[in-house]
Amino acid sequence: MTEENKLIAERRAKLASIREQGVAFPNDFRRSHIAADLHRNYGNMDKETLDPQNIEVAVVGRMMSKRLFGKGGFANLKEVTGDIQLFVQQNQVGEEKFAAFKTYDVGDIVGGKGVLFKTKTGELSVKVSELYLITKSLRPLPEKFHGLSDQETRYRQRYVDLIMNQESADVFRTRSRMVSYIRNFMQERAFLEVETPMMHMIPGGATAKPFTTHHNALDLELYLRVAPELFLKRLTVGGFERVFEINRNFRNEGVSTKHNPEFTMMEFYWAYADYHELMDLTEEMFRTMAENVKGTTVFSYQGHELDFGQPFKRQSMASLVAEYNEGLSESDCHDLVTLQTHCVNNDIGFDKKWTQGKLLAELFEMTVEEHLIQPTFVTEYPIDISPLSRRNDDNPEITDRFELFICGNEIANGFSELNDPEDQAERFKAQVAELEAGDEEAMHYDADYIRALEYGMPPTAGEGIGIDRLVMLFTDSASIRDVLLFPYMKPEH
Repeated sequence: MTEENKLIAERRAKLASIREQGVAFPNDFRRSHIAADLHRNYGNMDKETLDPQNIEVAVVGRMMSKRLFGKGGFANLKEVTGDIQLFVQQNQVGEEKFAAFKTYDVGDIVGGKGVLFKTKTGELSVKVSELYLITKSLRPLPEKFHGLSDQETRYRQRYVDLIMNQESADVFRTRSRMVSYIRNFMQERAFLEVETPMMHMIPGGATAKPFTTHHNALDLELYLRVAPELFLKRLTVGGFERVFEINRNFRNEGVSTKHNPEFTMMEFYWAYADYHELMDLTEEMFRTMAENVKGTTVFSYQGHELDFGQPFKRQSMASLVAEYNEGLSESDCHDLVTLQTHCVNNDIGFDKKWTQGKLLAELFEMTVEEHLIQPTFVTEYPIDISPLSRRNDDNPEITDRFELFICGNEIANGFSELNDPEDQAERFKAQVAELEAGDEEAMHYDADYIRALEYGMPPTAGEGIGIDRLVMLFTDSASIRDVLLFPYMKPEH
């Protein structure tokens, strides 16, 4: 028997004894105070001022350590707001309770009632008069000195990670604050929060491979949504001029430090606005969120110092490719043969079937993205990789679209929407041709969406912001798994 299994067996025996007494897993203890409030209100009082007040409290938490000495002992409890110490004496709780206390294990959830006091070392504590074992922990926690350091175990057993690693808990508290800030930011600007379907009859809204599922009662093949875009734009047709949704998307693609099969997006649509106004709004949101959540607009991510207080750079894709590919000019980037020649001369692999826009986008991904450290709006995306974006009025080969990159990661994608139903129908047909040619990420033809556009959609701008990657930036997390409570994992066995 391993040492861990031996400890588990011992704890199960203790639980069996507690069951026999009829007191296992009680649910009648109610705390009166949380640790943070106690430390805030009484932590700075000296012993002589606090002790005589006999302030009665009831506290509860997970016991993270225990020290016994003679007929007394200390237990440190951890709860959602912090730590509080119990001082347990046999002459206060009685011989039976004190004997039981000596058998408590680290990890047990314990409650105590008593009065606040300061120890000789000045630590705020509760002198316990009534002691309760709320939940018996059957599995030992990792040793406090070593903590839970194995990354795979941290992701797979997030519940233990949150107990042992304060940094992990702080990441998810920051995430919650960020989502709340985004929601309030949008609502203050008259955007209506909505919910749209998670299961689609036709996958659409993004070029991505969908997950498939099956509705038994209707005998229908359905798809988990890759994006809410087409439903949100239907709402602008219906007169909801400013809408947003914070929810999950599902894409049947690879797993990496930047990708998870399901991820959170904030997607929004703004009638009578264009992509320039989207960039302005996004920049304002990110800057004020940094001020409110981090308390500063200057912070580090993986060794890079970011400055959200400075204006975000805005530059076209073609000019960026020219900047980071010696020998190419911006005008060269609009010529297919020149781009192909450049790739051949520089041993850059490419598919001869790629259009000029597709090749330009691939060159951008291979040679430019990693250099975009400070917030940069990359604009003027080729039309052949932007099937839902509005054509540029001056150059029909590009669209009024941008993507926001920070530290080499795409954080947001936005554009002036295509609201011409005939143009949209033609682009859907082109996507279907790619789908039939074997491109599993190409879009399907959505006849109902075309019908909606035929009723008339106002000029609209729309954007999606990747919440997970944004949280990575704000918490200095290297992997998307660090900011997902329960990331995708292969089966354990």
